Amino acid sequence: MPRTKAETLAWLRRISGELATVTLGRLEDTLPWYADMPPGRRSAVGLVAQAGISSFIAWYDDPRATPWIAADVFGAAPRELLRSVSLTQTLQLIRVTVEVVEERVAGRSEDLREAILLYSREIAFAAADVYARAAEARGLWDARLEALVVDSILTGETDDELPSRIAALGWHGHGEVAVLVGTTPAMLDVDQLRRTARHMAADVLIGVQGKRLVLVIGRAEPRIEDPEDGTTAPPVLSFLEIAGGLEPGFGPGHLVLGHEVTSLVDASRSARAALAGFAVARSWRHAPRPVAADDLLPERALAGDPLARATLVERIYRPLMAHSPELATTLWSYLDSGRSLEATARELFVHPNTVRYRLKRISEVIGWDATGARESLILQSALILGSIADQDGRSSRRSG
Repeated sequence: MPRTKAETLAWLRRISGELATVTLGRLEDTLPWYADMPPGRRSAVGLVAQAGISSFIAWYDDPRATPWIAADVFGAAPRELLRSVSLTQTLQLIRVTVEVVEERVAGRSEDLREAILLYSREIAFAAADVYARAAEARGLWDARLEALVVDSILTGETDDELPSRIAALGWHGHGEVAVLVGTTPAMLDVDQLRRTARHMAADVLIGVQGKRLVLVIGRAEPRIEDPEDGTTAPPVLSFLEIAGGLEPGFGPGHLVLGHEVTSLVDASRSARAALAGFAVARSWRHAPRPVAADDLLPERALAGDPLARATLVERIYRPLMAHSPELATTLWSYLDSGRSLEATARELFVHPNTVRYRLKRISEVIGWDATGARESLILQSALILGSIADQDGRSSRRSG
């Protein structure tokens, strides 16, 4: 039996190959995930185990080598191994290796046994440090990539690589997307925003641009219209309801939600609306928080937003004119008379109940209620812009 440290070291070096072989066999027998690995990755794990044994012998010779443990052991593994082997699996690998070494040296030296236990603690801490650094680096990379994706959405400068970048971020959204713009709080809690979104079955991409905080919101579960089993589909929160749930994560000031679009690659249209609405939201003294960008269409149009002008004309004026010029005339008269049923009825030579019926039909056709103060402003803006567009169209045709 070796009695001196030099003799013990010599003995350990002689049996290091045997220890590595036994360890690999034990790994295959006791760890199913190791047995299921492709040969190349099993070989890489074996290199780590062998490096651990060699590093222990070097450490036993000079305990001051502790700071180099991580480099000695995990430096033998390719970087891809960190992505395919979890920290839990790495700790299992360490435990099996330590058990093999302990069994082999049992009864030889209490000092050697204590050294093995101390080294196993150090190697476990080293493994945790390696994975923590990898997670931190991945987190920083993900944050930069997420900022790049959000910036691409805001600027509308999308390219063929955008879908792959989105996939790399682990985006869980399905289908429709909307963009939410507000102010950045003094203490931004990104994790809390993500947790809140998950609780509402949503996923978010987060971008911080100085004092402006931008969230790209998508539903984490696909919308089911008619379940095949005949059951009732679970209620789906609207994007405005989701925005309301996320509202505490923003700083003070206005919070504007862009309109819903069909997919993430189309989110730039929602972003343009949200940004334009955010720029003019202060013009509506009692704007709710959050407020839909479409509820700020008049302010956006007055500020020169071409998307708002086109939206007012295409979603209100043209459908109304196409459905019934009579309804458009009634709406004009109703708004010009200060929303007075009697005055409108006198101008059109009809009964006030007829005006009420037509206003109801207008609401059904275009989705806005002319009897409300705010919506009447939106409708009047649409009529004005639509009539201007018609005049411009006639003028261009005559000049042509």
